[in-house]
Amino acid sequence: MVDKVTCIAFLLYHSSKSQDIREKAIQLLNGDVSIRDLKRNTVIQAHLILAESALRRNNIDKLKVQQFAEEFLLLEV
Repeated sequence: MVDKVTCIAFLLYHSSKSQDIREKAIQLLNGDVSIRDLKRNTVIQAHLILAESALRRNNIDKLKVQQFAEEFLLLEV
């Protein structure tokens, strides 16, 4: 089962070629920034709204989300 935040981070990352947006998506994935924080950022806000609506429509490939998380999730040991 993939959680909501991971799905939104995945959708956000793939919503834009912008390095800033992709970095924010990775920060979201790793818990360095919250969805609430991102909603305050006008540049990212529209992308975030689209990501949330795509998640509600449930047309998301869970395997791709899992691969995204494996690639970008920073594991601290």
